[in-house]
Parts: sequence; structure tokens; C-alpha cells
Amino acid sequence: MKILEVNAGPLTNFEVFDFLRSKGASKDPTRVLVPVTPSEFKVYDYLVESAACNQTRNIINEFLEKSKKFKLAKAEILNIINIRPSSLVEVDSIIEQCDTRFQEEELQELVDLVVEVLPPLSNQPNAAEEVNEDVQGATERKDGEGIKGVNDEKADDDPMTDG
Repeated sequence: MKILEVNAGPLTNFEVFDFLRSKGASKDPTRVLVPVTPSEFKVYDYLVESAACNQTRNIINEFLEKSKKFKLAKAEILNIINIRPSSLVEVDSIIEQCDTRFQEEELQELVDLVVEVLPPLSNQPNAAEEVNEDVQGATERKDGEGIKGVNDEKADDDPMTDG
């Protein structure tokens, strides 16, 4: 591989993930056979668990095209692609002076665009599914079963409490 331009700019998580995959990084247990350093494997393992593993160049290009009307800074776009915010609160922490630059309707439109174009992590339920699970869980607990608490688990596993 030949470097065409040194320090061309920051990369999205997808671009790093794609590069590591092209070098041979994978979840394969025979990792010693590929020319990837241990630190690169750690980065790969992190990115496999992020939304970057479900993104493609076409998806990112589509998002870049559709998000031009928001006039976001390059760093803001990069963070949105990497983090994939799915609520107004998350977007507010990414965009500088968010409340003065945008109206709430524009921000909601941006969030809708992110949810529509950028795929979620495959094991992450979207917001509607989370609400449905919360409602189901609450109705299931009404019959008096309750949930075992974190402190209860620690007490059960603590060898010091065995009498």
C-alpha cells in the first residue's frame, strides 16, 4: 500500500475499521497469521462492537450529502458518524452552540436523518423497541416477582458471608 497524502485529515471509525479489515484483522482465533499488530487488533475489537461495523462507504456518502443543508463543521459531522446520536440530548453534546445555531425542529430533522441513514449497532435496539421492552418488563413485574438487585448478587457471591 502506498501513502498518497500524509495526514489527509481525521478518519471516521468506519474508515479505520475498513482499513484494518483490509489488512486481515478479524475475530478469527488464528490472528498470528496476519500482519496486524496487537494494538491494531485491540482497535479492531473495539470497532467491531461499535456502529462502524454496520456502515458502508455508500451509507456515509449518503449521510454526507443529506447533511450538507445543516452546515455542520467537519468535526461535528465526523462525531455524528462515529457516535450515531439518536436523540436531541446526544446531538446537543456534539454540536457546538447547538441551541443558538439551530431550532429544535432542525435538530429533530438531523436526528431523524441519522436514525434513517446510519445503521444502528446490530445488537442495539432502537428507541421504540427499548420503550416496548420497558413497558413489557413493568407489566411482568406487577405480579410480585421483583428483580434481583446488584447488592443481592454480591451478597450471594461474597465468600465472606458464608457462615
